[in-house]
Amino acid sequence: MFRANKFISSEVISNVRSLTTRKKYPKPLRTRKSGIDILHDPLWNKSLAFSYSERDRLGIRGLIPPAVRTIEGQVMRCMEHLRSCADDAAKNLYLQDLHNRNETLYHRLLVDFIEEIAPLVYTPTVGVVCQQFGHRFNRARGMYFSLNDRGAFSTMVYNWPHDDVHVIVVTDGSRILGLGDLGAHGMGIPIGKLALYCAAGGIAPHRVLPITLDVGTNNPELLKDPSYVGIQKNRLVGDEYFDFVDEFMQAVAGRWPNAVIQFEDFETAKAVPLLEKYRNMYHCFNDDIQGTGCVTLAGIIAAARAAKGTISDMRFMVVGAGSAGLGVCAQILDGLRNEGLSTEEARKKFVVFSHKGVLGKKDGVHGSPHHSSETSPEMLEWVNDDFSDGDKLLDVIHKFKPTVLLGLSTQGGLFNEEVVKAMHQHCPNPIIMPMSNPTSKAECTAADAYKWTNGAAIVASGSPFPSVTLPDGTVKIPSQCNNMYIFPGLGLAASVGGIERITDRMLYTAAVACADAMTPQCFAEGRTFPNIKNIREVSLQVATAIVKVALEEDLCRKIDPEDVTDDEWIRNFIARKMYFPSYVPLL
Repeated sequence: MFRANKFISSEVISNVRSLTTRKKYPKPLRTRKSGIDILHDPLWNKSLAFSYSERDRLGIRGLIPPAVRTIEGQVMRCMEHLRSCADDAAKNLYLQDLHNRNETLYHRLLVDFIEEIAPLVYTPTVGVVCQQFGHRFNRARGMYFSLNDRGAFSTMVYNWPHDDVHVIVVTDGSRILGLGDLGAHGMGIPIGKLALYCAAGGIAPHRVLPITLDVGTNNPELLKDPSYVGIQKNRLVGDEYFDFVDEFMQAVAGRWPNAVIQFEDFETAKAVPLLEKYRNMYHCFNDDIQGTGCVTLAGIIAAARAAKGTISDMRFMVVGAGSAGLGVCAQILDGLRNEGLSTEEARKKFVVFSHKGVLGKKDGVHGSPHHSSETSPEMLEWVNDDFSDGDKLLDVIHKFKPTVLLGLSTQGGLFNEEVVKAMHQHCPNPIIMPMSNPTSKAECTAADAYKWTNGAAIVASGSPFPSVTLPDGTVKIPSQCNNMYIFPGLGLAASVGGIERITDRMLYTAAVACADAMTPQCFAEGRTFPNIKNIREVSLQVATAIVKVALEEDLCRKIDPEDVTDDEWIRNFIARKMYFPSYVPLL
């Protein structure tokens, strides 16, 4: 099986970067539009970067000022404007406006300044965007499938103007980050995710499609909000809901049979059965379950390497038993089995908490709160019989002595000083991972985790936190355990390779490939993930590993195995297919 080098060298990064950036002689594109329509279409518009020959050829001479700009000059001007905005919400508004005017320039900003801009288009700012979606709505992007459209989904899909869709991100808005049910206003999530697919994964903008399934909302504020853009009825439930999703899946797969569909921010009660039903029927995955688990495993593998150990040496305390929490458990479990442990041995390395306490044995000490008809079978799989059901966090820490504390609870501040110090008491370098988004929902801050462990903790978080200077002058750089280290590469692999389905082996391989992208400098800085500035190179490495597995599993439709000479051939093939946002001549 393909296995990347343990460390990716600076020379390799340089070589890969040359493959994933602009082509020296760009191929011209033919457009059927001309005149003012060119300037009003964000996929074609270059603003003042049209050459004079293009202005004549496309019939736009005189429709724009005579100055001619380069994309590099435009980028710097945009960054000046962006940095002058009052706050992150205002910056997001500016970026939305740019996205609606000039997609190439928008994505170029993301590529060139990914570390600065990614938090503005996705977590943590996207949470505020979704909360204010109705008040700020001024232009539709993507597609909405609502209760009023039942029976018409298979014809509606042909309203989308692009035939060659490769990646779809869909939400029903039922569990947006840690903010709950935002209904149709959850559309900000698919839009933000797909911006990262384009910038970090090299998927061309016309090949992505954000979608919201509007099945209603149970949010009382939205049900009476005059600015709400969705259906103001309570959510579909039961068979009606699943029939709705069935019609949607058949419709999109009918028009775009090769597209990979990413489920995003579905509540646990829907997310798990939908994934189980569709994962072997369609090209799909659930990012909250599989993507979060995969990227968390990558961070844990890197942390284990930093400690000169393996993940089989670790004990995991997972706080949060929703779809994301259980998905993380499942992915780490798979990693432990790949280390040689049996399933039974691996499960003994976990304790899992819900808001009712630990998932433990039914002995009645605390009333056995999880052993009722309300608890899903998926949760009960993670019962640890060494503890009484409902035992409290601190008690379990002192008895279980975990090395990894994972927060997926959406309970801001849950990992307080007492909890973190208890972790440090039993582990010299505890791995603290407050994963909940947005920042207000994070279980603790990176600064507090370092402070309460005297700088000994290894920290990775769901939302970005700034570097921390310790009293002795040491600078610690917490990593953001962001799914963008995985899903752009996964989408790139599926797009380029035509992968029929996403298997568990592909996800494990993606996690290892992400960890393998760590450099010695990353470890020296205390990171558990590669520098975000190298995200396109990480995506390429992840995609290469996934395609290699897909070829071995005979699930790759677009690449003939007989053409593949070695791993380098796969890497170069994928790199040549990656979109880079630069202007090309228009005919």
